[in-house]
Amino acid sequence: MGDKRPTLEAVAARAQVSRATVSRVVNGQATVNPQIRDAVLRAIEELGYVPNSAARSLVTRQTDSIALVVSEPPTRVFSDDPLFSLVIRTVSSELELSGKQVILMLAGSQRAQARVEDYVAGGHVDGVMFVSMHGADPLPGAIARMGVPVVSYGRPAVAVDLPYADNDNVGGAAQAVEHLLDIGRRRIATIAGPQDMIGGQDRLTGYRDALRMSDRRSIVAVGDFTRTSGVTAMRHLLEDDPELDAVFVANDLMAIGALQALRQAGRRVPDDVAVVGFDDIEAAGFTDPPLTTVRHPVVEQATAMVKLVLTPPEERETDHVILPTELVVRDSA
Repeated sequence: MGDKRPTLEAVAARAQVSRATVSRVVNGQATVNPQIRDAVLRAIEELGYVPNSAARSLVTRQTDSIALVVSEPPTRVFSDDPLFSLVIRTVSSELELSGKQVILMLAGSQRAQARVEDYVAGGHVDGVMFVSMHGADPLPGAIARMGVPVVSYGRPAVAVDLPYADNDNVGGAAQAVEHLLDIGRRRIATIAGPQDMIGGQDRLTGYRDALRMSDRRSIVAVGDFTRTSGVTAMRHLLEDDPELDAVFVANDLMAIGALQALRQAGRRVPDDVAVVGFDDIEAAGFTDPPLTTVRHPVVEQATAMVKLVLTPPEERETDHVILPTELVVRDSA
């Protein structure tokens, strides 16, 4: 028979104090006499007592769990977009270092949103991080009103003022277009991201800002950040303006689709049409030709989001983190 796990009662007996006193020491309460605390800590060490996390949570009201809410259906989250898996992996690792765990929740439908709201209202998590929000999503505001810490991966479009970690979408997109202008391109189109998402809006803004400075007109098609939409949007652009000689694409997956459509149309890249993407996913270096793109600091942004949700508001240096982007020049432009 194996050894029995030491109990709270055993620690109390060894330290010659009450069970309630041991509980107060275990949960870090400052009302315990220092000498008594030392006696309890010695007893804990001698017996090898490990506090039960479930019992501790009843006292501290802490679950040691943080919800990562992705406002997308499963087919999108578990598709070929590597950004979701990288954010999830980074958040999990960062929370583990802090002794906490991540609970992944998908909120791509009204039913799923209601389930998330009920779960958080039930006190099952200590904070909520939102990823990939669309439009005026009511869920972040509803959860924030519960008094639960809420942060966003990316600047949110909702009315409530949420802390967030983002990257410089506007500046990165402008830098991409300026690069196309610098290499002599004159008819520069864009495949924009979905316009119910701030990232899609900001990257379109950066594209238009750069063209306005050079007195060029906008040529816009809109995709949904998927490879298939990049193929479709590129075909539409070629139909609308057969003379275009460059395209800025709001993410790399759509840019990979654009490369496919250009190849099918007999257009050489970059000779006939230069292509610049955004994100710098791993596949960007293995396309034909390798994709020039804007590096989106995904790991750093996800790490900053975790830091925000774990830091009490009164201790934060800032509620809004915006990280710089970097143009990565390869052979496509």
